[in-house]
Amino acid sequence: MSSESDAETETQNTVRERHRETAAEVCPSNTGIYIGGEFVPAAADETFETIDPTTGEVLTAVARGRDEDVDGAVEAAWEAFESTWAGYSAGRRQRVLTDIADAIEARTEELAQLETLDNGKPVSEATIDVRGAAEQFRYFAGIVRENPGETMNGGSRYGQVVKEPYGVVGQIIPWNFPLMMAAWKLAPALAAGNCSVLKPAEQTPLSALRLAELIDDIVPDGVVNVVPGYGEEAGAAVSGHPDVRKLAFTGSTAVGKQVMKRAADTVTDVTLELGGKSPVVVFPDVDVDRAVSLVSTAIFYNTGECCEAGSRLFVHERIADGVLDGLVESVDDMTIGDPLREETDLGPKVSREQVGRTLDYLTRAREEGGEFLTGGGQPDDGALSEGCYVEPTLIDALDHGSTAAQEEIFGPVLTVFRWEEYDEMIRLANDVEYGLAGGVITDDITKANRTARDIEAGYIWINSYHDLIPGLPFGGYKQSGIGRELGAETLDHYQQTKTINLSLR
Repeated sequence: MSSESDAETETQNTVRERHRETAAEVCPSNTGIYIGGEFVPAAADETFETIDPTTGEVLTAVARGRDEDVDGAVEAAWEAFESTWAGYSAGRRQRVLTDIADAIEARTEELAQLETLDNGKPVSEATIDVRGAAEQFRYFAGIVRENPGETMNGGSRYGQVVKEPYGVVGQIIPWNFPLMMAAWKLAPALAAGNCSVLKPAEQTPLSALRLAELIDDIVPDGVVNVVPGYGEEAGAAVSGHPDVRKLAFTGSTAVGKQVMKRAADTVTDVTLELGGKSPVVVFPDVDVDRAVSLVSTAIFYNTGECCEAGSRLFVHERIADGVLDGLVESVDDMTIGDPLREETDLGPKVSREQVGRTLDYLTRAREEGGEFLTGGGQPDDGALSEGCYVEPTLIDALDHGSTAAQEEIFGPVLTVFRWEEYDEMIRLANDVEYGLAGGVITDDITKANRTARDIEAGYIWINSYHDLIPGLPFGGYKQSGIGRELGAETLDHYQQTKTINLSLR
């Protein structure tokens, strides 16, 4: 692994100053709670700090929402729905969504830098996220008119099936893709005719607040409300609110279960996109260099902080040594450093808490007999010592039942398993409680399709990874969630079905 300080003698002061200057340019000027088209202080007049994971410095203080603030946001959302938004035609909503996409695209560089400051992801990846966020609004703008319902004529009876919005939906987004996940939630909800109370992750609230600033003149007051705060306070208030008719949550399986339990008290519909422990299967017919590139992308993109990360590698014994040697070499060539620099491949994790969590898993892996091919700790680089960095890590020789192989680490850690017999490999690939995604790398289309069918997961890549195309539904099997995002069917998750049965006699 290389680092910026090796090549260009980066110092802590250099990195700090770069981040301070960028923060002064791109951090939102409004960090209150966005309710009814206005930024206001929290009802309790409390704030919390959001930290730059690269430098450890405070970026800004943000309003700390609680029950009373969520109550106000829900009330504002219902008022907007009943007085304004419910009367918008599909075509008018389409124009609003298109204008939001335009506003995001016009500020791509600014939003990418903001996301990098708050989350720590390399700015090159943050730029992809911002473009993806705009694409979500543009996609749902494109299909918003394609929802005519159905009619049936049965002689003396006439039936009509119509889709209607829930009214007010609660949406809770994670810290790993803050702006893009906000778009995944908001775009279909608004397209379907709902108003939203959006709760960003406490670790990364800034891009959602900046988005609120950008759409303030586009969306009627109260249609979108943003309540930053802690999950156990603002998040719990959103997921348990009696006047929220639909909930959408992305995050860990453990927290998703809590959201679902709270929703049960009010019989509120839920969509959950939860954790993953995705397998990547490599067949012996592929080019080794190509396999190395795809596997590296599957696990190390976004510092491994992806629900769908390909964190379990099943590589055929015939090419295992070559693939693993290539992966070690690939890791050695990675640039770990300041994520604001375009040449950086791997930035910090989002917080010190997440660093500690990852290191705990690495300790467990050592205790359980894992052989570390590379990584396993934090980079030895003075310029990065104040940041939340963890080395990209490859672990061989673990039992598949070990903790590191079974639980979601959510970091740049790949566990490796060699295989020869297909059925046993598939059994192990499916031997986890998750089923979000998977990858298959082979030049044989028959093997590719068979394996994709046999893997118990909701989204399978063949000879690619992480490229998510609007229109292709994304979501999981088993404990990886309920419902789908990105696809046309997502509109159904934000609408209720009404049947009108009319007798003509």
